[in-house]
Amino acid sequence: MRHPPRSVLAAVAGAVALIGSVTVPVVTASGAAPACSVEYSVTSQWDSGFQGAVKITNNTAAMSSWSLAFDFAGGQKLTQGWNAKWSQSGTTVTAASESYNGSLAAGASVSAGFIASWSGSNAVPTSFKLNGTSCNTAVEPSTTPEPTDPAEDGPPVLRASGNKLVDADGATRRLLGVNRSGGEFMCVQGRGIFDGPVDDASVKAIADWKANTVRIPLNEECWLGLSTIDPAYAGANYINAVKDLVAKVKAHGMTPVVELHWTYGQYTGNSAGCSDVHASCQKPMPDMQYTPSFWASVANTFKNDRTVVFDLFNEPYPDRATSTTTQAWQCWRDGGSCPGIGYEVAGMQDLVDSVRGTGATNLILAGGIAYSNDLSQWLTYRPADPAGNLAAAWHVYNFNTCANESCWNSTLAPVAAQVPLVAGEIGENTCAHGFIDQVMKWFDDRGLSYLGWTWNTWDCSSGPSLISSYDGTPTAFGTGLRDHLRALNG
Repeated sequence: MRHPPRSVLAAVAGAVALIGSVTVPVVTASGAAPACSVEYSVTSQWDSGFQGAVKITNNTAAMSSWSLAFDFAGGQKLTQGWNAKWSQSGTTVTAASESYNGSLAAGASVSAGFIASWSGSNAVPTSFKLNGTSCNTAVEPSTTPEPTDPAEDGPPVLRASGNKLVDADGATRRLLGVNRSGGEFMCVQGRGIFDGPVDDASVKAIADWKANTVRIPLNEECWLGLSTIDPAYAGANYINAVKDLVAKVKAHGMTPVVELHWTYGQYTGNSAGCSDVHASCQKPMPDMQYTPSFWASVANTFKNDRTVVFDLFNEPYPDRATSTTTQAWQCWRDGGSCPGIGYEVAGMQDLVDSVRGTGATNLILAGGIAYSNDLSQWLTYRPADPAGNLAAAWHVYNFNTCANESCWNSTLAPVAAQVPLVAGEIGENTCAHGFIDQVMKWFDDRGLSYLGWTWNTWDCSSGPSLISSYDGTPTAFGTGLRDHLRALNG
């Protein structure tokens, strides 16, 4: 969103010495089994290179695609591979499933091989992650709780019922609140995890506006702990910070929405936000290399708490890269090789499958094209959700194309008649609130949901920003949302 400025194996030439298999053992506790097992083997080695293999065993729910990640510890460099899409970034190696071997049933195994160079040391990797979940580490069955309902004073478990969001009692609910930006950009810029405080007092200030929802943008490289991110702001440190904020949001009775904002993949075409391959700006579509793993990990983290909502991807804009709108919508749903986008795209169906493959049944939001401002063909291309818990997401600012009631009546109303509709971001760059007043009225009249951008102390004309202080002091723009939420919710 708007942020402040700032082949098949080649023959190996030369002498090759077969050295046998070097396998990383599976470590288990008595009566326990790891979520996944990886056997790493060096099958042959020569002066400057070696041939390796991995055997992956899935010990949990069936998955429709997989991605294995591990780190070379001895300066090895991947040169080629087979039976997976192999890549290396820094020390991190990723093997992602091919179209023919992505389906991995519970208890099933798949193998893949590679060739890499080495010098000085050919140390064996010590840890592996499959779709973001650590392998070869025992998990006691008794430690995995069943999905639970919230406490009476906590947020509701939401589900899509027709075109409404309803709670466990079948009562209609609306998501009304704010975005809390920072988790998408601070970590990749090496400046922290969140922008400004996320202590209890700052979260309580959001609740004092009578908000019932907080949307939390995330960065996939930081969540997955890739080697390009400062470890202080990545991996477990990042995940724990997000979990802590989610817990604080819930403690104040508000629904947390975790959302993927910035992703990997180099795009330098029309409307590119940056030329960086890393997750340092908004890309036109998610990437197949890391995004399915991100969502599998997020879903595994929160699948036992169905009060948490998943927003798949902030603002897709494949329409800026493709020649036709049809191509854009096909890319949006199906991913793959999309015209004008140089990396392999993960489509919305891939991401839904990644979430549901973990067993998570949490509510999912999926935004349309044109930075989530165009839902004109959302119903035609909506991904299939086996859990039947999918809602449409939409974003609008005063400078967007679909920013008037005529467009809303023609393109939004048909969607809202069939599925729940959530305006995940509403805002304007005027430092006033006349435009969002119109948006909120249109959504109020139809019982729909909306979230203001953003609960950060930026210049409201470049943010736009709802607050001038984290104690909840509103900007002129934020006054409109605050007063409206208080009028609605008392």
